[in-house]
Amino acid sequence: MKARGSGYDAGVPPATPSSDPRLCPLCGLANSCAMEQQRATGEAQPPCWCTNVDFDAALLARVPAESHGLACICPACARAAG
Repeated sequence: MKARGSGYDAGVPPATPSSDPRLCPLCGLANSCAMEQQRATGEAQPPCWCTNVDFDAALLARVPAESHGLACICPACARAAG
């Protein structure tokens, strides 16, 4: 079963879990979230890369509870899990 939306890397433990919406909740690096960029700048952005990616349920289950629905998984963590 796969879910659409933010995912994270199954092989990389989070450096410091964070609920900062600009940071990946798994590795702590910038997540390149276009939706957060738009909120921060007020400038229209194209759809976020994560809206077109399927994330495995096991990967999503690794996101710390405090980050659920708040921070996107970064592209590197999503690729590493796939």
